[in-house]
Amino acid sequence: MSMFLAIKSLCVFPCNSHFKNHQIGVSPAPTHLPQTCFSRFRDGPRYRYCVLAKAEDKARENSELSLLQELTTSSGRCDPLCSVDITSSQEFEATYQPKTDLLKAFAVLAAAVTGTVAINQSWVAANQDIAMALLFGVGYMGIIFEESLAFNKSGVGLLMAVSLWVVRSIGAPSNDIALSQLSHATAEVSEIVFFLLGAMTIVEIVDAHQGFKLVTDNITTRKPKTLLWVVGFVTFFLSSILDNLTSTIVMVSLLRKLAPPSEYRKLLGAVVVIAANAGGAWTPIGDVTTTMLWIHGQISTLPTMKGLFLPSVVSLAVPLALLSLTSEVNGKGENSADVLASEQMAPRGQLVFAVGLGTLVFVPVFKALTGLPPYMGMLLGLGVLWIITDAIHYGESERQRLKVPQALSRIDTQGALFFLGILLSVSSLESAGILRELANYLDAHIPSSELIASSIGVVSAIIDNVPLVAATMGMYDLSSFPQDSEFWQLVAYCAGTGGSMLVIGSAAGVAFMGMEKVDFFWYMRKVSGSAFAGYAAGIAAYLAVHNLAISLPTALAQVPFLNGS
Repeated sequence: MSMFLAIKSLCVFPCNSHFKNHQIGVSPAPTHLPQTCFSRFRDGPRYRYCVLAKAEDKARENSELSLLQELTTSSGRCDPLCSVDITSSQEFEATYQPKTDLLKAFAVLAAAVTGTVAINQSWVAANQDIAMALLFGVGYMGIIFEESLAFNKSGVGLLMAVSLWVVRSIGAPSNDIALSQLSHATAEVSEIVFFLLGAMTIVEIVDAHQGFKLVTDNITTRKPKTLLWVVGFVTFFLSSILDNLTSTIVMVSLLRKLAPPSEYRKLLGAVVVIAANAGGAWTPIGDVTTTMLWIHGQISTLPTMKGLFLPSVVSLAVPLALLSLTSEVNGKGENSADVLASEQMAPRGQLVFAVGLGTLVFVPVFKALTGLPPYMGMLLGLGVLWIITDAIHYGESERQRLKVPQALSRIDTQGALFFLGILLSVSSLESAGILRELANYLDAHIPSSELIASSIGVVSAIIDNVPLVAATMGMYDLSSFPQDSEFWQLVAYCAGTGGSMLVIGSAAGVAFMGMEKVDFFWYMRKVSGSAFAGYAAGIAAYLAVHNLAISLPTALAQVPFLNGS
């Protein structure tokens, strides 16, 4: 306890210089400690002044300072232990909004009470579809407006999933049927979550070793137009193996080395977003939506890559051609020098990069060879990389961050939980037959499957593409559209590339927006038109190639010397 008080006391010092060194047992704050540890306590009232623990001798003071430095992170911020019970009153008063907080608390309480009352009413069993549709709508609004409501979308998604399955258990013919449906849904959803967790961990390990420098350091050109195309296609192929979010983070970080802050660098970042989304659409492991379709059997590996490669290239090439004509590109000097120094690759970084990349590419091969689900191949790759990193860093205590346990603490766990909540929510609607009814309605009013798939891409620019694709999978089964049919390949393409039309339409766009502080309307004004042109051109390319592949054999069969007549 005395040690805790000594540590805490070292993080606080009198804010008013009039009192400094004039109170019993008070000594000035050590000047060599990070300033951010102390600045938050300045200019506050007197009751926040701490009496420092009296140092018994010089050795004890040094040991306390040493321990405090261990509790201080590399970013210069105090460990929460230092300030767990000391809060800046000015910060609190500046950020505290009692009316807003009261309204939020009331909304949560009202929702909880309404839900509790509703599940006890008999009308829920008789009107299950209405109750579930309302719950899904309210939950989805909470996800869309998470920034305004300050509710994390992962928490909203999990709450929505549980609530929907509670209603389903009430409205099902029997509890056993609901439990059977839930078990089936959980098994399918878990495959996707395990796959994502394994992939994110492998990518995080490679990134911790600076393995992607092997790719980014080979970009040597500084000519504006050439650099625009090179960055676009490097991101395109990188995203076909990694997920589009990781590819965007890697490439935007590279842009900071290639160009100073400017409109031109923003345009390069926008190209990264378009290329990352396009590159993820044509491989089963490039985007979470194509992974979902692949795991559930709507698409397979080789037909998808052959069918969607050209449309994905077109969806990138058209925006690149249009953006190459802008003044931001043509107005730059002939060359621009490096503006940031490269970070050093970790020891054995090349080995980790090769193994990590190899395990990701091996997943489809593993599925083809064994017939086991893809997540088993991903877990196999993670296990191999885990053993290798443990072996090459054995005894290196200063490199613990390069090992898998530390990587697990840095991956986007809340993103995986968001997918879990969304997919379980959609599976409840599918179990209740609501999605089938919606599919019948769309078939009756929109007879063209191409138009349905294309509209999914447009809507995905506003609404997250994961629930859209999940709902589509629930609406149409393989009996309606068989594996690798035109519809499923168009869904994979449209859901993957449609998010490029708005900066908030994909995880890649949101990451770029945060890293480069890009304004929503700047992207809409400068990039959205080009992105839409590429999206439409890709659909046209797919339909042209697909129809040509169908009509060409028929036409050739009618040629006399080819049909044997």
